[in-house]
Amino acid sequence: MKEDKVREIKQSFRLLMNGVIAQSMRDKGMDYHVNWGASLMHLREMANEYEQDIELASALWKENVRECKILATMLMPCSELRKETAMQWIKDTHTQEIAEIAAMNLYQYLPYAAEMAVMLIQDEDDMVRMQGYNILARLFRNGERSVDGNVTAAFVENVCEALQSENIAVKHSAWNAVVKYADMDEQCRAIAKKSLMKIKKDDWL
Repeated sequence: MKEDKVREIKQSFRLLMNGVIAQSMRDKGMDYHVNWGASLMHLREMANEYEQDIELASALWKENVRECKILATMLMPCSELRKETAMQWIKDTHTQEIAEIAAMNLYQYLPYAAEMAVMLIQDEDDMVRMQGYNILARLFRNGERSVDGNVTAAFVENVCEALQSENIAVKHSAWNAVVKYADMDEQCRAIAKKSLMKIKKDDWL
């Protein structure tokens, strides 16, 4: 029973509890209903004890517990995550930490990652936009040449606006994506610099 596994997993978090880290996160404004302060290393070790399972991952994601959501990103099979569900997860995300971890563990590996990221960076919600740039940064970092011209065009068109955002998280994620894009090759760097000229930031690269 998935409910039994979720219960078992939640009980095991007590063994990983780190009150200092949990308090530090609260002090930084990370708002979780429950946060045991478990490290990513320990959570990855825990994830290795389970098979990837869409039902278990989905059940864990529904829990308003930091560690459950992180494990969900580790246990969700990329090949089985529908785009509609991924979009819902993204809209359900309310902390920068989970946004970055989900992009690292899951979203960058989805077959529709680039297509989805383009939709996200054009959203009006700052948290959603940030996640789009997180995904693109991961794809660019991997030298993802399968990112087609339409994706690049949308990225170049929108990133300057994001770099001028008053939201620090959006600005940071957008800049990270620009740097990873420019690092792919000289042609990408030239395109990035040309785009940044619009906001007089081309000397940043």
